[in-house]
Amino acid sequence: MPQNEAIEARVLDALDEAGTVRLLADLVRVPSVTGTDAESDLQHRCARLLVEAGLDVDVWKLDLDALRAAPGFPGTESPRTEGYGVVGVTEGEGEPALVLQGHADVVPTGDLAKWETDPFAARISGDVLHGRGACDMKAGLAANLAVVAALSKAGVRLARPLAVHCVVGEEDGGLGAFATLARGHRGEAAVIAEPTSGAIIAATAGALTFRIEVAGRAAHGATRYEGVNALEVFWPVFEAIRRLEADRNRDPDPVFDGNPMPYPIEIGTVRAGDWASSVPDLLVAEGRLGVRLDEDPAQARLALETVIAELGHPWLREHPPVVTWPGGQFASGRLPAGHALLGEVATAVAEVTGSHPAEAAAPYGSDLRLYAAGGIPALHYGPGDVRFAHAPREQVDLRELRDVTRVLALLTLRRCGARV
Repeated sequence: MPQNEAIEARVLDALDEAGTVRLLADLVRVPSVTGTDAESDLQHRCARLLVEAGLDVDVWKLDLDALRAAPGFPGTESPRTEGYGVVGVTEGEGEPALVLQGHADVVPTGDLAKWETDPFAARISGDVLHGRGACDMKAGLAANLAVVAALSKAGVRLARPLAVHCVVGEEDGGLGAFATLARGHRGEAAVIAEPTSGAIIAATAGALTFRIEVAGRAAHGATRYEGVNALEVFWPVFEAIRRLEADRNRDPDPVFDGNPMPYPIEIGTVRAGDWASSVPDLLVAEGRLGVRLDEDPAQARLALETVIAELGHPWLREHPPVVTWPGGQFASGRLPAGHALLGEVATAVAEVTGSHPAEAAAPYGSDLRLYAAGGIPALHYGPGDVRFAHAPREQVDLRELRDVTRVLALLTLRRCGARV
């Protein structure tokens, strides 16, 4: 057996499948909702695991004020008083040949009554682990950590460095990845272990959080004809948004083949009124605007602002809605055409699973665009089905966790080279 094949077999044998499942369960049991103390706790736990695997680990407290003032700041949506960056790098010469990236934060649980069990209990049923973050994306985080643990256990040193980036704040804008890149951590290419259902995601749309304030005129509910209901005059705004959505989804990029709406626009929250028997004089709607591939986010913002400004409604002409852009601002991103990373991952997937993976694009924003904008080609490949993410049925198939971990181990050895 050639030496490289022997080394690969040695590392694959060193992967502890049961231990990786236990690790995932431990990660899920930390309620690391973005911006909370538990998010920081999980980052420190990841740092310890990287140290135990023999990596040179950089742990730093994020300077939130400096990051907010920096050009390109991606925005945040959750209250935050602290955050930590964690990067582990193996021995080797030169810039890391590969970055394995994963985010430690998760979204809130929502209505607990919708969950069958405690969302942070990490319940296992057959080959499925249930819990908040199981899919998005602690299974990917566990796979990354399992790879470096296997390298250490097998006694294999890499010829060129491997970097593992554990980041915070991905769910509300990408603060952690932004901070990691700003600190100078780089690599020749990156695999972000977001859930991809066995496919390789080489492009992602963007998403911009917006707020629309629509004014009405207050009056007593018994004399509502004296007032203007902000909810009622919001309806033309909503209809205009739906027309804009249809227009922006005509003739999408071919990489979205099969996706009926790669650039959705949705209103997520609506608040109006403060008294049951009063005509509401203000409505505040917040939502997300899909950004098309390769579109400047400024152009996407202008498209929404223009359709609202041009509404012909008489009240809205005199009292134009106010559009602002708080929260996460995700540009689109994609792997450069013809980049070798796509074929390298696809080859490893085929060897592990026996099937050639599909190539697809995602209709949501992610950290991919920050790595791409920083000159680091990146793609998504990780365990889980994104349809389970952010939902009370969140889960991950543990067989996918096993396969992805093996793929990432092979990719690491082939990209970085090995020496015993």
